This record gives sequence, structure tokens and C-alpha cells, in this order.
Amino acid sequence: MTIDATEQARLVRDGEASPSELVEDAIERLEQLNPQLNAVIHPLLDQAREAAAGDLPAGPFRGVPYLVKDFSCYMAGVPVHEGMRAVRDAGHVADHDMVMTQRLRQAGLVILGRTNTPELGILPTTEPVAYGPTRNPWDLERSPGGSSGGSAAAVAAGIVAAAHGNDGGGSIRIPASHCGLVGLKPSRARVSLAPDFGDVFNGLVVDLALTRSVRDAAGILDVMHGPAPGDPYAAPPPDRPYIEEVGADPGRLRIGLMTAPPGGQFETDPECVAAAEGAAALLEGLGHGIERSHPSELDDQEQIANFLVRWTAGVDWNFKYWSAEIGRELGAEDVEPCTWALVELGRTHSGGDLLRAIEQAQASSRRIASWWADGFDLLLTPTCAEPPPRLGEFEAPPDNPAAPIMRAIPFATFTAPFNTTGQPAISLPLHMTADGLPVGVQLVAPYGREDLLLRVAAQLEEARPWAELMPPVHAESAAPRAG
Repeated sequence: MTIDATEQARLVRDGEASPSELVEDAIERLEQLNPQLNAVIHPLLDQAREAAAGDLPAGPFRGVPYLVKDFSCYMAGVPVHEGMRAVRDAGHVADHDMVMTQRLRQAGLVILGRTNTPELGILPTTEPVAYGPTRNPWDLERSPGGSSGGSAAAVAAGIVAAAHGNDGGGSIRIPASHCGLVGLKPSRARVSLAPDFGDVFNGLVVDLALTRSVRDAAGILDVMHGPAPGDPYAAPPPDRPYIEEVGADPGRLRIGLMTAPPGGQFETDPECVAAAEGAAALLEGLGHGIERSHPSELDDQEQIANFLVRWTAGVDWNFKYWSAEIGRELGAEDVEPCTWALVELGRTHSGGDLLRAIEQAQASSRRIASWWADGFDLLLTPTCAEPPPRLGEFEAPPDNPAAPIMRAIPFATFTAPFNTTGQPAISLPLHMTADGLPVGVQLVAPYGREDLLLRVAAQLEEARPWAELMPPVHAESAAPRAG
């Protein structure tokens, strides 16, 4: 499906298509492509047909088929396993809709199922033991990224035009880069996690979507944003609907360019450097000023250590959460070796360690934010330091269960810092490697400035359109390519 969700909604509003027709078409694509991709693990086809034939809300996406990631976005009566074998084997289902799920339904979206995710969303690849690997439609032997890899693969292959994702270290942006999509990570607390959570992992995690177009990202943000009663804090409200930023003139911006990983601990792949430098040239041609500059605080290696304290403590919390949900204490035998290694590491931190790490992260975020406050509008980077990896590269050898985390660093090195700062960031599909794989570029704005990101992203989309770029495994394409 090459038309985006916004256009599908227009077809319904104008009487050119019915919700049932859109849903049946999407189901046909899902049944055709999912056996190759393993993107959708909990199909909800009968429920989707019933919803499409019923009295859908007259929201901005009425009748548009949608998928949700099997991580957060709980749906009453529907499985939620977060890639865990033990939770799957316990037959866990949610007993309520989260607020974000309610908002998606109120927008008129028709949910077709839940998509694959790595165990507890930990890795930047989607290869859980519980459900098997999701494959990248650009090359079936490569990873679609993670942790929103199932959603990204489904959108890239044209099963749906957009799908839910969440991002705690790059889990929207990395799959967007690997699959040739738009991936917007909103500002911290932009999207409510009610009623279940306040700020997951001390605010590292935020939800939104993987989309094919910038206007879909803006429209879904309009649908999902805003606090719910009892939220611990909220992002500042926008001045106007986000969809109105698409096509608005961003003015002449001062943009910093960064192509070396924070701290320079390894070399960025030349294709990823080329992606960022090509985007810089395009932005310069559009009248913006480009300077090789970035917040110096990003190069402090303590950033990684600090992130790991908060993140591994969060993994241990998540482990305890699921133990309580299924009614028994989980142990090493219930999870993948890398997950257990992170749980054990998380348990070495005291409450004081965690509070100290939070304090340090907040202080660091202030110093990073000062780079924008001192005159820059955006930071431009590659989204990842490597192109899409092959499946199997994140396997843990018996003697080194934490090895997948070390392998993950090049993929999250440019993305994770902005989960710490809470700033909005977007990955855009502006580059293809010599062997035909997508590579994304990331733009980062000051906290609360999704409006600015959307204006510039739409400007880039118009200057270098990507809507017609389709992977070999696609609903409207020929035979798939592997290897």
C-alpha cells in the first residue's frame, strides 16, 4: 500500500472507499506477507472486521487499518507478552485499554493485531525466542531493527500505512532507519502512559508510531498527545495542531552536524556518514545554515554508564512487574541470557545509586540543552552508526550473555542520548546504501519543539520524496530478495 494513512482516511470521508474495504485489503496483504516477515504475532482479524463494519468514531483516521506493538498500548482481552516466553506460556491477556489505545480507537483507527518485539524491548533487533525473528522487507536476511521491528516491517512492506511503536533508547528511530520509514520520538511525557504507568524508566520511554509520511506522524501525534488525569508531569501543549506544521515555513535554521559517535569510541560506517552529509547538503540547498557542531556533553563517556544504571534498574523493575502480573517469581530459566544478565546488573544498584544517576542525567541534560539555547535550532546526525545488520548478530555466546548489549551500541549511540534529555527526535529515510538498504538521518530539536521537527521534515520530504521507494517484499512488488 503506497498511499499513506491520511489519504486512506480521505477516501473514507469522501465515500471512495469504506472502512471494510480498507480493512479487507489490509488483511489480504497481512496474510500474503506475514509468513515471510513474521511481523504480526497476534492477529485480530475478526475483531477488525467487526469494528470496520460497525459504528466507528468520526475521528481523523476513521476506517484506517492499524497495528500496535506488543509492548504497552494494552487492549482489553488481547494478549500482551512483550516478547517473553513465560508471559506467553502463562496466557496473559490485558483486562483494560490504556489511554493511548482509547485515543487510537477514538481517532477511528481499526486495529488488526499486535506486532513482534524483542524480549522486554531490550535489543535494537527483533529476534525474540518466544516468537522468532522478524525479517526486514528490504532484505529478508537482515534485521528490521528493534524494539519496534514488527511494526516497522509491516509498514515498510505495505501491510498497513502506519503502526504503533515506542522508544526508550531508539526503538522507534532505529527501525525507521533500517526499514526506510519516518520515525518520530516525541518529547518526554508528550504521550500519556495512563492508567498503568507514570514515566517508564524515569521518562526514557515514549510512544508514537512508524509511518511512511511526515503528515501521518503529525496526525497520529495530534491523536495521541496530551496528559491524562494523574500523570506526574506533562509536556507543554502545542500552539496549534501538529498537522498544521506540515508545509509551514520553518524559516532559515542554524543546524549542527555530527557524524562521529559520541565520544568517538568507534568509526561510523561510511554509508551512515554519507546519509548525514547528504542531508546536510540538502538542508543547505533549502537555505539553512550547517555547522559541524554538537553539544560537547554528548562526548562524556559517563553518559553511557549513567544510562545503563537507569536502564538496567528499569529492566529489573520490568522483570518484577511481569512476575507480579503472572503470579509467580520469574527466574533465569524464564528469559533469554542477555535479559537475565541485565536483571542481575540492575540488582547491583542501590536506591541511592539510581537516584544519583537520575540527578546526574538531569544535570547533564541541562548542559546538553544549553547548546540549543545558545543559538542552534536542530542537530543532524545519522540515526545509526551502521546500516541494517544481518539476523543472528545479536546472539549471546554462553560465556558472554551481555554481548548483545555491546553489539547494540553502534545502533543506539546517536539515539539514546535524547531519551535521557527527553528531546524530540525524528528519523527520516533520506539515503540508500550501494546495495539497496535504507539508512536514516536523525534531526533533534529542543524539548517540546515537535512543531519545528515536523516543519523541517516535511520540507525535506518535499525536496527528496520517498513515498514511492518500496522494498522487494511489498504488497505491490515482485518476488522477495534474500541475502
